[in-house]
Amino acid sequence: MDEILKYFPNLTDLQIEQFQKLDFLYHDWNEKINVISRKDIDSLYTKHILHSLGIAKVMKFEPGATVLDVGTGGGFPGIPLAILFPETRFYLIDVIAKKIRVVQGVVDALELKNVKAEQKRAELVKGDFDFIVSRAVTNMPDFVSWIKDKIKKQHKHLLKNGILYLKGGDLAEELKDFPNATLYDLADFFEDEFFETKKVVHLPLKFKP
Repeated sequence: MDEILKYFPNLTDLQIEQFQKLDFLYHDWNEKINVISRKDIDSLYTKHILHSLGIAKVMKFEPGATVLDVGTGGGFPGIPLAILFPETRFYLIDVIAKKIRVVQGVVDALELKNVKAEQKRAELVKGDFDFIVSRAVTNMPDFVSWIKDKIKKQHKHLLKNGILYLKGGDLAEELKDFPNATLYDLADFFEDEFFETKKVVHLPLKFKP
């Protein structure tokens, strides 16, 4: 939790309380439904929560913005971002029902009113969004094919509407067909060695009626 306060020192008392509760909630749920690997659960704040919040170092979501989290797993990056941006609406989806059960349990316990969670494939989602976020659920060409028709036409942020993707390693090959993608190194924002190869990829996408 100290890591969160180090990099996000302006949290409200409610946000601090919600971030603190994540430790108990995920340990408790993980005993029932394994959504975080055993070796990672004790590094929850670094490898899952702070990693999710890397997107917030690149993008400050505006009140009323809508964000789709595809393949959210146990609720990452959606839940930490929803705590940080309580006036932004988040829609968290995953194809695995038990993962959404965990997400809903955490959302209910934190009383997050700005989160909707649902078992659903990305291709079946109706509506459009300012941004679509994810943590490395697949390669970028496949991901784009899932969500390319779900981007809002009107921009309200400094970055153009599109994808904000958490990914690690050498992405040159994967992004060769996306010359307008911008990579942000999380090591520029966070000191822990875990972030040395981690990036946020911003890929603007045009509205498709």
